[in-house]
Amino acid sequence: MTTPAERYAAFRDKHGDDGAALRSFRGHYEFELDDFQLDACRALEAGDGVLVAAPTGSGKTVVGEFAVHLALEQGQKCFYTTPIKALSNQKYNDLVKRYGTAKVGLLTGDNSVNGDAPVVVMTTEVLRNMLYAGSATLAGLGFVVMDEVHYLADRFRGAVWEEVIIHLPESVRLAALSATVSNAEEFGQWLGEVRGDTTVIVDEHRPVPLWQHMMVGNRVYDLFSTEEGDNLSRINPTLLRLTRDEERLAGGRGRRGYGRPQRFRTPDRAVIIDKLDSEGLLPAITFIFSRAGCDAAVMQCLFAGIRLTTERESHEIRQIVDERTAHLPDEDLTVLGFLEWRDCLERGLAAHHAGMLPAFKEVVEELFTRSLVKAVFATETLALGINMPARSVVIEKLDKWNGETHADLTPGEYTQLTGRAGRRGIDVEGHAVVVWQPGMDPISVAGLAGTRTYPLRSSFQPSYNMAVNLVGQFGRERAKTLLEASFAQFQADRAVVGIAKQLRKHEEALEGYHEAMHCHLGDFPEYAALRRRLSDRETELAKQRGSARRAAAVRSLEALKPGDVIRVPGGRRAGLAIVLDPGLNPRGHGPNPLVLTIGKQVKKLDPADFPVPVEPLDKIRIPRNFNARAPKERANLVSTLLAKIGDRDLGKPPRARDHAVEDEEIIELRRLIRQHPCHGCADREDHARWAERYYKLLRETEGLRRRVEGRSHVISRTFDRICAVLEQLGYLEDENVTTEGRRLGRLYTELDLLTAECLRTGLWEELDAAELAACVSALVFESRQADDARRPKIPAGRAQDALTAMVRLWGELEGIEKDNGLSIIREPDLGFAWAAFRWTKGHTLDAVLSDGINGNELAAGDFVRWVKQLMDLLGQVGNAAPPGSKVKQTATKAMDAMRRGVVAYSSLS
Repeated sequence: MTTPAERYAAFRDKHGDDGAALRSFRGHYEFELDDFQLDACRALEAGDGVLVAAPTGSGKTVVGEFAVHLALEQGQKCFYTTPIKALSNQKYNDLVKRYGTAKVGLLTGDNSVNGDAPVVVMTTEVLRNMLYAGSATLAGLGFVVMDEVHYLADRFRGAVWEEVIIHLPESVRLAALSATVSNAEEFGQWLGEVRGDTTVIVDEHRPVPLWQHMMVGNRVYDLFSTEEGDNLSRINPTLLRLTRDEERLAGGRGRRGYGRPQRFRTPDRAVIIDKLDSEGLLPAITFIFSRAGCDAAVMQCLFAGIRLTTERESHEIRQIVDERTAHLPDEDLTVLGFLEWRDCLERGLAAHHAGMLPAFKEVVEELFTRSLVKAVFATETLALGINMPARSVVIEKLDKWNGETHADLTPGEYTQLTGRAGRRGIDVEGHAVVVWQPGMDPISVAGLAGTRTYPLRSSFQPSYNMAVNLVGQFGRERAKTLLEASFAQFQADRAVVGIAKQLRKHEEALEGYHEAMHCHLGDFPEYAALRRRLSDRETELAKQRGSARRAAAVRSLEALKPGDVIRVPGGRRAGLAIVLDPGLNPRGHGPNPLVLTIGKQVKKLDPADFPVPVEPLDKIRIPRNFNARAPKERANLVSTLLAKIGDRDLGKPPRARDHAVEDEEIIELRRLIRQHPCHGCADREDHARWAERYYKLLRETEGLRRRVEGRSHVISRTFDRICAVLEQLGYLEDENVTTEGRRLGRLYTELDLLTAECLRTGLWEELDAAELAACVSALVFESRQADDARRPKIPAGRAQDALTAMVRLWGELEGIEKDNGLSIIREPDLGFAWAAFRWTKGHTLDAVLSDGINGNELAAGDFVRWVKQLMDLLGQVGNAAPPGSKVKQTATKAMDAMRRGVVAYSSLS
């Protein structure tokens, strides 16, 4: 089988000149296309699919635009898919400018515009749903562009990309556009297997060179040395010296930070922006991994009096802002702090994060693209979103909160963030600036900056919705075959190849070891097995005795009382001690007695200090107002102890002894060993050493076999378990999808099965619109504070009863999953129920946001995003409701009630 690179070399030999479509396409651009763009376009025109992996800002989308051009030239359709609605909206506007509204459509969860057009921009989920539904819109489809295809690694949504790639008709050519990944050839090989001939184009060249810097104090230093003759990867020695000197100063201050002052304090955001402005490095995006931090940064610059715009620019900004927000109610704008936000924009300052109202974010994006806003403080979500490059990118910290812990930035994340620096056609070079903080090592920054790629790993997992759709279209066996074609299984199989090779080596070595332990007197493997059983049994008994001893020691500590005199058996705390507090812990982590040693020190002990049980040797009275922190009182108490014990011999501490209690199994094994013919062999211990090596390698070999079995057919095994659950619940009957199963097939949500069960059991039949909205919100919402134990506020009455029943139903489904070896369904989250209920009831934006979630004020952007996701699922619920159900009508009423104010705004412009 030829590789993608070999096929492409052959293609280049065959198709040296541009085709007619590419020649006409090149006329759309004022600049010359780069080689990688031309190579990809030529491959598409020659009939191949393409995978283009190139850095952010390098112009990959030109290849996607050529696929659109090629489809129109050939009288075919092209679907342009993106991972997020904002990117879909942006691409739609770009294509409309070139081809006009008649030829371009848009399909997202929010918008449906001209869906039958020859070119349709859509989110990847929309195309997945079309494929499962067998939509007539697919007729005549010749090309699919998958922008940001590396999203298939996304833990929550990545499976959608693989579903689309697997299920697209064979005749459709795929143009997959990816960030630079280190395993592009592997991904391209998989695409070739499932889609046919696929040319892989990898380009690591940035069209705008990127310079790496660190800002120490209020000065910006090059990260790498720029002296003539230096290796480009050599770290700037001046920067190394400065930061290391500063670290030594910090170390000299001690743990409390006293001593010599720092020479370089971490500059505040206003100082950073001022410095960038003075060095001509604006516009800049500063990445701050906190929404509150982004908002605070804008206010710091505002209070510092920073203004980055001219009077003419400020006037233009005001006009654009007022025009883009004219549709929003005045009372909502007041709630959203509109005037302060506009004032900051007029100064050239803005924040950008998911908590902002979508309309506000879009204004920031437009103003920044027009170079009117010069400093944006953004969370990392901007790096994964729309096209919004800058001259410079600033990174404040090299770690971020991932929902569970503070994790270091990966090289891939660093590359994605800094990839925004350098505007093609505007900037000669881009700049990445890392702000030095105490503890930050330039070598670590250089490691991140020097690692330009990251591997693409599949996150594909079958779901209940996927299972019924696949079985309905293809039957069980064909569905399993399709799932085995996933990139996830492809990667698992490739990993198995390496393990299997190691396994074969182990098996060859085992044969040699087996031969080496051969004994002329008898069956040595049998003899060695007896010896191993004896050793295992003795070890097991020793562990049992040790456990019993530890348990007895804990019980003896739990019986101690204040004033007991004990002997600590060994270690640093060995010797006599007086118990001051038994240290009983109600949570069971202990006991941890607080004692006064004979050396006048107060120490806290734990069970590990007592390998054997402890018994009080004597008892003394502790004064009622005894203060363990007062040296004199400690000395007096120890004197009392010494006076009381005098010259008495209190004995030595007991020692742990392991008397081998000979159980019947040990006695029998020793008898069998003595009677075995091999026991009398002169070379017995040599044979035994080979036997030990044999059995050690055998254990490793069995572990490798388990790894191979665990990775082989892992996707189809999961699919079988999912089908077993669906059969148990009546959604599948052998090869057939039931009526209930077909309804499940119309529910594209993480909690698809729970949603279907709520419909099937009639749980929502008697709810009104606001109550239904509250209940369905629990199926889409996920709290950002996963560990928030506070009970969420929920509507009383029927909604409360229904939500309680939903949680109970989830528990039943979780039990069924567990019985079938699965763990897919998460618990419904009731945190948004109160907000959804009130908004549907007609309460004001101010009232809903201020009430918030669990006492925390709700961000406008989060609110709009959750409401739109809720409306999307309500539409699916209405579509999947059984005939004669009231839910369909109620869902429509709920969506109509929610579609108002800031939620009603369509982001098309």
